[in-house]
Amino acid sequence: MRNEHQPTGYSAAQILLHWLIALLVLFQVSFGEDIAPAYRAMRRDETAGADDLFNADLHIYTGLAILALACLRLAIRLIRGAPPAPESEGILLRWVAAAVHLVLYAVIFLMPVTGILAWYLGVGPAGEIHELGKAVIIIALALHVAGALWQHFIAKSDALVRMLRPGTRGAGHTGAG
Repeated sequence: MRNEHQPTGYSAAQILLHWLIALLVLFQVSFGEDIAPAYRAMRRDETAGADDLFNADLHIYTGLAILALACLRLAIRLIRGAPPAPESEGILLRWVAAAVHLVLYAVIFLMPVTGILAWYLGVGPAGEIHELGKAVIIIALALHVAGALWQHFIAKSDALVRMLRPGTRGAGHTGAG
């Protein structure tokens, strides 16, 4: 059930941040292994090659960008809110969607933090958690995309469209979205 202050859709900023983070995460998932040679060299107290260092820098800066954008996205969500799940969605699907979103947010925050701990502070277990996070985010992304496509094509809800086109604020709430 929607309250009068809850937005009926996402703001342009929320949509932009969603898709920008999604692209950066897909980049990391696709090319994240390129940091491995530089990390191994660093752990052995050796000098990594220029290409390996470039790949490591690209991975690190992309991860830091994801973390910064995720913080901004979370701040906007806490201030503005998010639209409710479609009315037609059952309680089980709402629970699954909430769980998948929680996992996505957790991994989007934990991956950069564990990467920082492993790379800059040499915390080995953090590196192992970072590696495991890749599988978790791939599964969560697959569930998220499958859910969005199911909502759009099977359930015929506006859930996917809301992440493509800015919506409005709830009644009784003023200010820019």
